[in-house]
Amino acid sequence: MDKNTTKATEKDDENWDLILQPKVRSLDSKHIRELIRYRDLILLFIKRDFTTQYKQTVLGPLWYLVQPLVTTVCYTFVFGKLANIGTDEVPYMLFYFAGTMLWTYFTGVLNSAAGIFSSNSGIFGKVYFPRLTVPISTTVGQMIKLALQFMCLLVFYFYFIFKGAPVHPSWKVCLFPLLVLWIGFLGCGLGMIVSSLTTKYRDLNQLLGFGLSLAMYATPIVYPLSQAPEKFQWFFYINPMSAPIELFRIWFYGAGHVPVTMTLISLAVTGLCFFFGLILFNKNERTFVDVI
Repeated sequence: MDKNTTKATEKDDENWDLILQPKVRSLDSKHIRELIRYRDLILLFIKRDFTTQYKQTVLGPLWYLVQPLVTTVCYTFVFGKLANIGTDEVPYMLFYFAGTMLWTYFTGVLNSAAGIFSSNSGIFGKVYFPRLTVPISTTVGQMIKLALQFMCLLVFYFYFIFKGAPVHPSWKVCLFPLLVLWIGFLGCGLGMIVSSLTTKYRDLNQLLGFGLSLAMYATPIVYPLSQAPEKFQWFFYINPMSAPIELFRIWFYGAGHVPVTMTLISLAVTGLCFFFGLILFNKNERTFVDVI
């Protein structure tokens, strides 16, 4: 090979539009810029998930509203009327719908992130793109569902205010987007941890569904935190979903109480789950094809 050919080859190598390199850190400025460059792919994943979930259905996106409404009615009858569990004077409809809405959002993010490697193994094994675009797209997709359910809640919310119900909103309702991000980071972090482990231990998928069913009753969804027995209060401190759900009711309804310590512990657990989720996810994405 002559010198001119060698120089031309070196010049072509310097003009690549995209250079793939092994990742050293879990997430740095370079990887963030890469995610921004692939923002169109994130939108395509959101559209794909929406289309595949509600394709050939009669109600379509209305299922976003039907499920929490039916669940709220059942909770009102079972826990409100039969069990006579108090709701801190908040109307049953508002109390149960809020808890169901936030819990559905959390479990939706967690389950979507937990199945990333198994449900996208075909794509991951064939073409390169930032793998983090998938958990981001699933989380944003769940936020869209939450937004529709929240608008439905607002209809009931203003109706009960007009009827004179003891509902006293605070200026902190403006912080609701931060609450959404808080729960989203928690669910996504836990989901990435589970998705990284389930590539080797498939039975964790079975434990996840069972565990979430039990965790729902250990979270103040169908009862306020004030109704929980004193000897079990410690459990709500280590349950990271207790604080955000109860804070929502405090901000929007003016009912309930959350100790500052519980809020700080929940934020710390959320940060740790998301941090370790990122580490395990980025570590596992290099080798999961060999074991899945």
